[in-house]
Amino acid sequence: MLRLSSSFVRTLREDPADAEVASHKLLVRAGYIRRSAPGVYTWLPLGLKVLRKVEAIVRDEQDAIGGQELVFSALQPREPYEATGRWEEYGPQVFRLQDRRENDYLLAPTHEETFTLTVKDLYNSYKDLPAMLYQVQTKFRDEARPRAGLLRTREFIMKDAYSFDIDDAGLDVSYEKQRGAYQRTFDRLGLPTVICRADAGAMGGSRSEEFLHPTPVGEDTFVVSDGGYAANVEAVTTVAPPALDEAAIAGLPAMHVEDTPWASTIAALTDFSNEAFPGTGPITESGEWTRYEMLKHLVYLLTYPDGSTEPLVIALPGDREVDEKRLESAVAPAVAAPFTDADFAKHPVLTKGYIGPEGLGLESPSEIRYLVDPRVAPGTSWVAGAGEKDKHVYDLVFGRDFTADGTVEAAEVRDGDPAPDGSGPMRLTRGMEMGHIFQLGRKYAEALDLKVLDVNGKAVVVTMGSYGIGVTRAVAAIAELHHDDKGLVWPRQVAPADVHIMATGKTPEIFEEAERIGIELESRGLEVLYDDRPKVSPGVKFKDAELLGIPTSVVVGKGLATGVVEIRDRATGSIEEVAPEAAVEALVSAVRGA
Repeated sequence: MLRLSSSFVRTLREDPADAEVASHKLLVRAGYIRRSAPGVYTWLPLGLKVLRKVEAIVRDEQDAIGGQELVFSALQPREPYEATGRWEEYGPQVFRLQDRRENDYLLAPTHEETFTLTVKDLYNSYKDLPAMLYQVQTKFRDEARPRAGLLRTREFIMKDAYSFDIDDAGLDVSYEKQRGAYQRTFDRLGLPTVICRADAGAMGGSRSEEFLHPTPVGEDTFVVSDGGYAANVEAVTTVAPPALDEAAIAGLPAMHVEDTPWASTIAALTDFSNEAFPGTGPITESGEWTRYEMLKHLVYLLTYPDGSTEPLVIALPGDREVDEKRLESAVAPAVAAPFTDADFAKHPVLTKGYIGPEGLGLESPSEIRYLVDPRVAPGTSWVAGAGEKDKHVYDLVFGRDFTADGTVEAAEVRDGDPAPDGSGPMRLTRGMEMGHIFQLGRKYAEALDLKVLDVNGKAVVVTMGSYGIGVTRAVAAIAELHHDDKGLVWPRQVAPADVHIMATGKTPEIFEEAERIGIELESRGLEVLYDDRPKVSPGVKFKDAELLGIPTSVVVGKGLATGVVEIRDRATGSIEEVAPEAAVEALVSAVRGA
């Protein structure tokens, strides 16, 4: 038995000063984890028991689909990551170091390269495939703003798996196996998830889906529709208006430049338009001008991993803002930062407050890259800056009066926006990423020359899939979902013990009976946490039990004199009195659901 009198467990009555979310507060207060540095945590004995049970469920489902576990080192040499271009692409997100001979290494944030090279080293024929390999291992990312305890850290444990197939059909099969394993894993962990379309980002590949757990403390935003569409906002594609043909565009009013004094903002330009040109707005039935028709131009400086920079102008309807995460995904691996006054000074062609397609040097797109929101479709008419102070262009038609270097999905997604698959309006929801699966394809296999001989003896590039689960994050998510105002309420499948025994009295008989019950429970295969502290009051023991969150507890106390002990259910708060000699069977039934 794990005895609290000798266990490395200390509970706290006050929340840690830096804790923002419930899981962080309770895991620290209950003695499951301790902070050792920003974004870095020590797993104490009870916390480690929970973590290992989460890992066991993850492993169980991976093994069930034919996964084979191995473990790579966290310390990885530079060369494989340089071959795939990710040594530079990662930028400041990774921890880099040198050995005494000045060889470059990193603490791996992920292991695509290592898995690929290992398969390349050992397999050379289609007969060796398919293969499914996985590891449960510590990863490292130099998170700029670690927060929320285990939810956003610099050191974390992940399960990452990789499939290797001879062709795309095989990849589809492997992908579906993992998709099903993930659904079963999160069901067993007691974590509801929504499977969302996702952006592949720096990982590359084609199909990509995230398993998002809906929660108000989640850092991801995703959308759902009543018709079944679900996607991370970064992967949502905009429903563009239908493009007009050349004949229809030719019939539109000609563009004209107007003096617009003091109209350097979208709001001011909208007010000016309604005062100067009332009833002529092209969108509303009343002819009122709205912010939508005012084409907003935002300027960013893109910085690439190699240190090079370039300006980028983005045009979008004036009633929308740029979503930083969508922009980050769209321009990766570059990092986007809004233009500063110093940047504008270096690019005098950009007149702040009056930027428009005019003057951007579109005849030589390399000078300033110009991307538009998909709503800026051929034939749509806009009001935009004329490129000089106090002047705007009206009836500016895309496809006739101006073009762009391409489109960009960077505008915010709103409640009520139409789903791209036609399944109805979308609703925004907050969520926490629990898992992510990718069809990587041949990106890493080509970069690292992973080939096998096919049935005809021809060397072909292997196709890969990548599948990750945040194990430490899962512990935090479970704690976030399963708690009350008194403490944690662990689901039985991940609780650090099956039964929490409390001896609440001073007589030897109480402790002897509690000991007997504990020994018998262990002989029946149950894990027992025994609060045998002799000089701790019943009130403190009850509070600690509520904080620790073991699903079932038994109180051996003053009721023993009248022939009863109490069995308590942490989730429901119910209390059942039973005879001491019936306690073991009652507890075994409660734990095993008999």
